[in-house]
Amino acid sequence: MRVKLVAALGTVYLVWGSTYLAMREADRALPPFLMLSVRFLLAGGALYAWSAWRGDLAADRPGRREWTAAAVAASLLLVADTGGVAYAVQRVPTGQAALLIASVPLFTAVLDRVFLGTRLPLGAIAGIAAGLLGVGLLIGPGGKVDLLGTVVLLGAAFAWASGTVYARGAALPRRPLVSASLQMLCGGVMLAVLGSATGELSRVRLGAISPAGVGAIGYLVVFGSIAAFTAFGWLLRHASIPVLSTYSYVNPAVAVVLGWLVLGEPIGGKEIAAGLVILASVGMLLFVREPAAPAEPTAESLPPYIREQEAQVVDLPSAPRLADLRRIPA
Repeated sequence: MRVKLVAALGTVYLVWGSTYLAMREADRALPPFLMLSVRFLLAGGALYAWSAWRGDLAADRPGRREWTAAAVAASLLLVADTGGVAYAVQRVPTGQAALLIASVPLFTAVLDRVFLGTRLPLGAIAGIAAGLLGVGLLIGPGGKVDLLGTVVLLGAAFAWASGTVYARGAALPRRPLVSASLQMLCGGVMLAVLGSATGELSRVRLGAISPAGVGAIGYLVVFGSIAAFTAFGWLLRHASIPVLSTYSYVNPAVAVVLGWLVLGEPIGGKEIAAGLVILASVGMLLFVREPAAPAEPTAESLPPYIREQEAQVVDLPSAPRLADLRRIPA
């Protein structure tokens, strides 16, 4: 399980961190909402076909309940969040956008506490705070803040947090590939409607699409959607909220490193210090231990009169033991 957890986290870390570069080129090929629609429809269709070929679809065939849950999750994760970010980065600098989206773990922790009753250990709270501090140090907002773009980004972060909490208990298919394909297909249709409603169809120029733009969209389909989103769906079922939230801190760091390697963007002392803080926060969240469950009382820990009563019950041949009685449903 730990190997799968590390592999899934690594996929989300590296791939979603690298999508900043791909998005930069893909936005030149198609308008944002339609570009995302093409990305998710292609990825969702491929995953759905693959699931059918390998038998996952037959073993976990979705009905109306599963499609409804997928549509709700997609509206939050893919439309409100991803679509919101695609719109807002046209108004807000990338650094400020990344800082605002880094508020996802805070929203997630609050929603998880309110609706699921999950108590966060002090180490997890400290890790979240350190992660926010590291991201803030990394991108350091400056200049004027666009109010509309800021509100959209905060709404997108809240939508992703809501979708994360919802998806953990939703009636989604249990198999990750089937679940991811349903969400992408629903999200792709919604984004196509949104793009058409906002007039993006009139801005499409197929003849102006470059090979680099096609390659960027292909990368987003295969790696950004199929690989990373499937890994994220698996993490929703098998990772704790604090561990799952670490991608929000690592992705900006990965983007900065790739920007330095590919685009030659400078990395100074501030970036190095922020990277160390982010890595420290990830370590705090990964290695924090959940509160131990109350131990089952032993015979020695029971009061004397309880021990005497239990001994009398055990002596009866037809009577179940006290431990067996605790397993009988009420």
